[in-house]
Amino acid sequence: MAPAPRTRRAWTLAGRPHGRAPRPDDFRLVEEPVPALADGQLLVETAYLSVAPVMRRYMLDGAGIEDPLAIGETMRGRGVGRVAASRNGRFPVGTAVQGKLGWQTHAVLDGDASEMATAVREFPGVPLSAALGALGMTGLTAWVGLYEIGALADGETVFVSAATGGVGSVVVPLAKRRGCRVVGTCSTPEKAALLTGHLGADAAINYRRSDVEVELARLCPDGVDVVFDNVGGAVLDAALAGLRPYGRVVACGRISQYLTTPGDQYRLRNWHRIGQTRGRMEGFFVYDHAHRLAEAQDQMAGWIADGSLPLLEDVLDGIERVPEALARLYEGQNWGKQLVRVAAE
Repeated sequence: MAPAPRTRRAWTLAGRPHGRAPRPDDFRLVEEPVPALADGQLLVETAYLSVAPVMRRYMLDGAGIEDPLAIGETMRGRGVGRVAASRNGRFPVGTAVQGKLGWQTHAVLDGDASEMATAVREFPGVPLSAALGALGMTGLTAWVGLYEIGALADGETVFVSAATGGVGSVVVPLAKRRGCRVVGTCSTPEKAALLTGHLGADAAINYRRSDVEVELARLCPDGVDVVFDNVGGAVLDAALAGLRPYGRVVACGRISQYLTTPGDQYRLRNWHRIGQTRGRMEGFFVYDHAHRLAEAQDQMAGWIADGSLPLLEDVLDGIERVPEALARLYEGQNWGKQLVRVAAE
């Protein structure tokens, strides 16, 4: 292990993206001294940072679960890395750690619950980056949403919106493992090829080129048992039209609505299908299910190893590219889990 660094590079908040997507000029890259560690603290060298749409909310209002970021404060975000120096017996030097590292090359942590800092369970043949994707909260979102909230049964028909996104790209192979027919939406022919090839979906609908409701009816003439929705808006409306009796709608995300004002939010036309089909639509907060993470990891690590859960990671290199990575999410440019590699593993 190399000596602890003297400085860190970090992205701080410089502006708030009111009514628009985040831009690189909303952030400022600074270089600062790394403070000396107090008793109980540890210094983590960041290997990967996770980037997710919710980060825009951190910049505005704390996403309703935290205090809003102050201008000049280090941007929040989850990351994974290794302990470079430690005065905390629970985290010796060399330990792989994931938690709220923030957008920085090195993070000083207290190791308390508010930072969600935990030692990473490392599995043979599984890259460290998976701790932020399939074996992290992204994967747990897919696992809990599909198996618990969606109550998936073998052989059912599943519709996944944003199926090549971070969560969707895990949902698809999880459903295929249960012998399900899986149809997903995406935005480009290249993503459609990834969806039906690498991820194993039965069909892909390019929502920019096709009428989702018409295509879904053609591809699934008998309807859909489980809708795993990451998009909301018109795509969710189309899925509701195809819901089978006793179907389940997993309300996971609504990225199509994140940049709209409350008065301009899409109003569902097909909401009545829930009552008509005796169906169920349910949201969830993944951290309410954090106690299931080890169970999900044990299953999914084995599936990654045997090839039945292919990883789909979109990795940009360098701390300089984190704002670009966030912007990609709102431009539909990313595929799979959006990550930034800050340092080599």
